[in-house]
Amino acid sequence: MKLTKMSNDILLTECSNFDPFISCECGQCFRFEQINENKYILYACGRALTICKDKSGWLFCDITEEEFTTLFVPYFDLERDYSQIICSFSNDESISRAAVAGGGIRIFRQDPWETLISFIISANNNIPRIKKIIDSLCRLLGEERNGFYSFPTPESIKSAGIEGLAPIKAGFRAKYIYDAACKIANGEISLEYIQNCGYAQALDELKKIKGVGDKVANCVLLFGFGYYEAFPIDVWVKRVIAKYYGDGFDPTALGKYAGIAQQYLFYYERSILSKEAEE
Repeated sequence: MKLTKMSNDILLTECSNFDPFISCECGQCFRFEQINENKYILYACGRALTICKDKSGWLFCDITEEEFTTLFVPYFDLERDYSQIICSFSNDESISRAAVAGGGIRIFRQDPWETLISFIISANNNIPRIKKIIDSLCRLLGEERNGFYSFPTPESIKSAGIEGLAPIKAGFRAKYIYDAACKIANGEISLEYIQNCGYAQALDELKKIKGVGDKVANCVLLFGFGYYEAFPIDVWVKRVIAKYYGDGFDPTALGKYAGIAQQYLFYYERSILSKEAEE
């Protein structure tokens, strides 16, 4: 990985297995905009980050090297060797094939609280509507920072109440959002404890929140807490399991990076094979 200062921007080169555009589109995050095929805006780490595809690498606009190193190197998981992880799946033909298509995927290390609420909103929902509800929530209760709206705190959502969430049109999910905010704000659920207690206990803790089942909890643990063994199973992944593995599939057999394998499989099935079938 090489970082080069370019005026007010940072150019990232010599970084294999990293494509921030594909990583945005693989279902792990929702606060981003595609401006065109070579430009995205990602809302993360308390700011809006413009990312451009450059002929020699990736250009991150209007950011210092210190800020990028401190915030976004961990966020993009850039210090992890994903080539080694892909090699560890070499005996699994399905994952290896999916990794060729989605080898640029990295697991973003997102804010745990934002990730929790985002995936509560994701339940029985489609991605465009998920993004719209999250944006509405931030505009309603977040803080405005030069056109960027921060994600609201548990306390601000608790203060708003279920009725106060009506403008975001979250439907039945509003009561789950409120319950999560109350449990976090009151200290009934500790995000710090979840971070440090181990996967099994963390899964149980998250499921104490209304509306959080195995799928949502595993998404939160993988994308918000860095529990890479978490293997979320949604409709697309169920199709993958039925298609390539059949009955008796055990995600623990994929080891400590099962969640990364899940992302390769999810992206391949949803974004590659499904589009090929449509054509």
